[in-house]
Amino acid sequence: MKIIEDDGYKVEYNATDKTVDFSGTLRLSGLTEYAPIVECLETAVDDADSLTLSLKDLSFLNSSGIAVLSKFVIKARNKPDFSLTILGSDETPWQGKSLKNLQRLMPGLKLELL
Repeated sequence: MKIIEDDGYKVEYNATDKTVDFSGTLRLSGLTEYAPIVECLETAVDDADSLTLSLKDLSFLNSSGIAVLSKFVIKARNKPDFSLTILGSDETPWQGKSLKNLQRLMPGLKLELL
């Protein structure tokens, strides 16, 4: 288990369950500050043939964070036979539109808005 935690957010990677859980509010400044999260996501995609990202407890993600997720989805798309599921909340306004856009990057992505 790998946990990245700071004031207001938490990202938790569980290799056994093949899940990465995001919670809180991610308002980091640019890709440099997102580097630990990028590293965590890259480790997760390299370690498994399937992965679930749970964003349902993430109340806010800025444009830099959305760019990080987009780059991650492209990396996952390029891995042969990789299965990606993203769990979101239809009660969190930004998630509906932003997460559906990720499906355009990876048509096989399974998106569940709960």
